[in-house]
Amino acid sequence: MVLSAGLRKTLEAARQLGFLGPGPIEGQYGHARDLAGAVGEFQGSMLDLGSGGGIPGLVLADEWPAAVVTLLDSQRRRCAFLTAAVSDLDLADRVRVVCGRAEVLARVEHLRAQFDLVVARSFASPATTAECAVGFLRVGGALVVSEPPDAEGTAARWDPDGMAQLGFEAVVALRRGTAGAVRAVLATEPAERWPRRDGVPSKRPLW
Repeated sequence: MVLSAGLRKTLEAARQLGFLGPGPIEGQYGHARDLAGAVGEFQGSMLDLGSGGGIPGLVLADEWPAAVVTLLDSQRRRCAFLTAAVSDLDLADRVRVVCGRAEVLARVEHLRAQFDLVVARSFASPATTAECAVGFLRVGGALVVSEPPDAEGTAARWDPDGMAQLGFEAVVALRRGTAGAVRAVLATEPAERWPRRDGVPSKRPLW
């Protein structure tokens, strides 16, 4: 699939605003597409944790036309940008933006345990990402996190005991083209305490 003019314009605007890194748009788009390929066909409900400038969330929404997508970010400027982008790209019928801290929103009734898939890219450390994500997932849903290309011992970064404490199975490494990621399925309903209150997962990570 070729990068559409509309999505290119959106991603270029995101980069100019500092919401995306300085690399070429084509490379960032290609990486997100490869992430979609690594996950496989998807038709359920997905949450992009820390959407920023729309990578990978907007690209995944484009790749998976049957998916219902929620873009989550804590910064109002980025949320305003994403809301405008969803409208400009005619995605409002199946893509929404929610603004706030993940630790808080994961306890909101209409968001808790509502998603089949949570994806994250450059969100936080593995422990913080897993804890912030777990409250959004249904049992049987999966967390997929894009890993940096220079990450050594990718699977080892995701402590099995810490993941099991949250309710996850052991992580599995994924690879497709330029994209490397890990996937962990939520095997049991997480305890009500997860995630801990705002800021605690990053200040006192589980591992």
